[in-house]
Amino acid sequence: MFTGIVQGLCEVVALADEPNLRRLQIDVGPLARQITLGASVAVNGTCLTLTEVGSNGNILTFDVIRETLDLTNLGDLVIGDVVNVERSYRVGDEVGGHIVSGHVTGAVRVARIGEAENTRNVFFSVHPQWLKYLPYKGFVALDGASLTISAVDQLEHTIGVSLIPETIARTTLGTVDVGDRINLEVDSQTQALVDTVERLLDTPEWRARLTA
Repeated sequence: MFTGIVQGLCEVVALADEPNLRRLQIDVGPLARQITLGASVAVNGTCLTLTEVGSNGNILTFDVIRETLDLTNLGDLVIGDVVNVERSYRVGDEVGGHIVSGHVTGAVRVARIGEAENTRNVFFSVHPQWLKYLPYKGFVALDGASLTISAVDQLEHTIGVSLIPETIARTTLGTVDVGDRINLEVDSQTQALVDTVERLLDTPEWRARLTA
């Protein structure tokens, strides 16, 4: 479990592709302090299990399976890329963002970007099936960063977020370009609420009421 508050921009230092698996090594610097094997770490919002700690203590290794490579942008990484990293939430920590599972819904494309003084407005093309979970002013996690949705266009199938200077400086969203793939996770509470209402309205009793 995570909070969507990115703790560091960290460099990919090595990649090794094996059958149905990619071994990913990231230099996380001081974020590696007191970490143990088996720990959960969010990399671009994707929950990964720590499999090895390098001899210098800062380089962490993760094994990424084929399904994750296909579903997320971790399959697009090359050596030298920078990723958002967050250690897992501990009971008692401040929840500055919103509860994030690290189970990515899917990757979305940057559709357009609007730059202005002290802000960056980034818009994403979203599959129509996910839009019902992405309401205006609702929560969304993009590459693991907890953000508030500032625009929704149902016709164009896009959502937008407005980034403050802190988010621009501390996350990958400050440097993404049009066409880049970004990991999206819908808010689990919103999804549960929408799905529950849909199931309720699909019962014979409610269908009868709606058509009466």
